[in-house]
Amino acid sequence: MRRREAEAVCPAIVTIVCDPGADAAAFEPVAIAIESVVPRIEISSPGLVHAAVTGAMRYFGGETELVERIVEELEAVGALGYRIGLASGPFAAGIAASQATEDAPIHVVADDAAFVASLDVTALGKEDLAAVFRWLGITTLGALAALPRQAVVSRFGPEGLEAHRLARGEDRATHARVIHPDLAVEERFAPPLENLEQAAFVSRAMAHRLLGELAAQGAAPHRVEVEAEAADGETRVRVWRNVDPFDEETLSERVRWQLRAWLDSEQMRSGRGIRGGLVRLRIAPRDVSDRGRQLALQEDARSAAEAHRALIQTQAIVGVDDLLQARPQGGRHPAERVSWHRWGEPAPSPVREADAPWPGSVPSPAPALVPPEAQTLEVEWDDGMPARVRLGSRWVPVLSWAGPWREVGRWWEGDAASDRYQIVTSAGAFLCTVRDGVTYLTGIYD
Repeated sequence: MRRREAEAVCPAIVTIVCDPGADAAAFEPVAIAIESVVPRIEISSPGLVHAAVTGAMRYFGGETELVERIVEELEAVGALGYRIGLASGPFAAGIAASQATEDAPIHVVADDAAFVASLDVTALGKEDLAAVFRWLGITTLGALAALPRQAVVSRFGPEGLEAHRLARGEDRATHARVIHPDLAVEERFAPPLENLEQAAFVSRAMAHRLLGELAAQGAAPHRVEVEAEAADGETRVRVWRNVDPFDEETLSERVRWQLRAWLDSEQMRSGRGIRGGLVRLRIAPRDVSDRGRQLALQEDARSAAEAHRALIQTQAIVGVDDLLQARPQGGRHPAERVSWHRWGEPAPSPVREADAPWPGSVPSPAPALVPPEAQTLEVEWDDGMPARVRLGSRWVPVLSWAGPWREVGRWWEGDAASDRYQIVTSAGAFLCTVRDGVTYLTGIYD
């Protein structure tokens, strides 16, 4: 639920700000527990792990024995509410894990192709795209996979290409290349670093250097290996994976999360942290592709990345509640036609459908500026027609006007009826509401 809606239901509710760094620190014991059974794991996000288990199954004697061993390790660190999905590909395994229940937390997929083909198109995680597929009569991923790829790409672009690949079980579209050892970047520290901010500053510079060297070869990593050596000689390694190729901001962010997990005081006390400080940090690409992401026609990836980075910095300065994003919705009043949500969060479903008929609404164009609260406006009327408007200390004549548009309020709640006018003066155009003989300014036209 949105915060305001939740507080309306329960005023005493406590809001906890999302902190991916803290999530990574809290998830680190779970990752270590899984890694003790399956040595090579990938963390997509704190709480979601992918692991290639073919070798581990041969070692432990089968799927059942492997899962039992993983469950033992998870329960040993107090992990609750886990879900495990076993399949040939990451996409099918993730869906299988999401379909697992508390009573049956382990879901093994026997036939990946049949399992993926039976999934509803909403499994793609793209609501708008799934709605279009349904409108076209494509309800399952099997039906989507049966379509020619060229037709899907020409109609839906990059999103359609990704969806078609997932439907056909090609979720690992990138192909690893042989990586020269020199492409990994490494820094040593004397004296050891014990401060997270210092380590994060160094990791940002290392991420810039690594991606610069890869960019010179026309490549970018989808997976990176972060290796840290403590002063006592203990070495910790963690692999992070991203769907899109890592950019500098994303890579430095992931490294910071991991360093926070290792330098966290609780991890230090439990013996899983970096004791004595950080003496060596190494970042190595482990899945490099020169194909990147298919861009849409006329898409400017560099400008989009710079705008995204600027918005992140702005949000960090003003706070998550003061950087908002607008989405159109239905309504009779201009203020009702926009739904606001915090930038970077999924847009909530509109309260009112924009395409629905709205009798009594003011015709287009919509005002460019809508005040949060209606302001009183002094207007002189001549035989029911607006003649002059007072703006500050001066009166300006009305050049033209339109209306009235009669609005009957919620009479069952005691709302009075009102009339709305569009008034044009030499100083600008205004949308006004007249209620009980008082004129209110409800919009300003550009």
